[in-house]
Amino acid sequence: MTQQLPQVPSTEPELTGVRNFRDVGGLPTVDGGRVRHGRLFRSGHLAHATEGDAAFLATLGLHTVFDFRNAADIRLEGPDVELPGVRNVNMPLSDPADGAEFWKMIREGNIEQLRSILADDKAAGRMAESYRRMITDRTDEHSRILHALADSSVPALMHCAAGKDRAGLAIAISLLAVGVEREAVEADYLKSNDPHRRYLVRRGDNSPEALSPEVMELLSPLFDARLEYLHSAFDTIERTWGTTERYLTEGLGIGPGTRERLRERLLTAV
Repeated sequence: MTQQLPQVPSTEPELTGVRNFRDVGGLPTVDGGRVRHGRLFRSGHLAHATEGDAAFLATLGLHTVFDFRNAADIRLEGPDVELPGVRNVNMPLSDPADGAEFWKMIREGNIEQLRSILADDKAAGRMAESYRRMITDRTDEHSRILHALADSSVPALMHCAAGKDRAGLAIAISLLAVGVEREAVEADYLKSNDPHRRYLVRRGDNSPEALSPEVMELLSPLFDARLEYLHSAFDTIERTWGTTERYLTEGLGIGPGTRERLRERLLTAV
């Protein structure tokens, strides 16, 4: 029987140092349910959270913060702020920045260098490939995430650097595991494109030349949330396992008991 938990109204505060924060509560499931508010949150990194941001996050009753950044990300932005009583789990996931040289080029390369690695759809292709690899190469990590949510790790917040790729895919998988409608998963994913959510691009000295229109056009595939990226992950699931159900059971080892506990923790009663 689905447990009855008080519903927290959906609010989206104006956080100063944390980008792309939101509660995924309210999303509909295929069987008429809804994701509970106050159970699962997503955002960009918490390294620049202000005192006010941290005070707000402390009111959410978080059990676990999942940080999917790698060591290079953390060196660049810094570690997350500490939230009292919250368990912090760093679980690096694959992303297009595998290899510090790539991101160094993005931050410091001149226009010719950027053209050589990003132009002619190379940037978008790199992003789509990173989503495919996160599906095939990170089954252990995604399995651990779902088992943690089913066991005791909610309320939980998932983030990476920008909160759109590694966190976006982990959130999408979590939502699919409890039966959220595919269209709703996609709509939530695309919210990362809202101007107030987007990752703030930093390059060199941030001079007009460093952030020229051509540079920003070359960089945009890396910082956009595009359905073609998410669809590349979904297509990989179907090509590799046949169905989402087989991916969850065979790929991630999520049995019926774990699925039911996930639904109890994350969904309203149907």
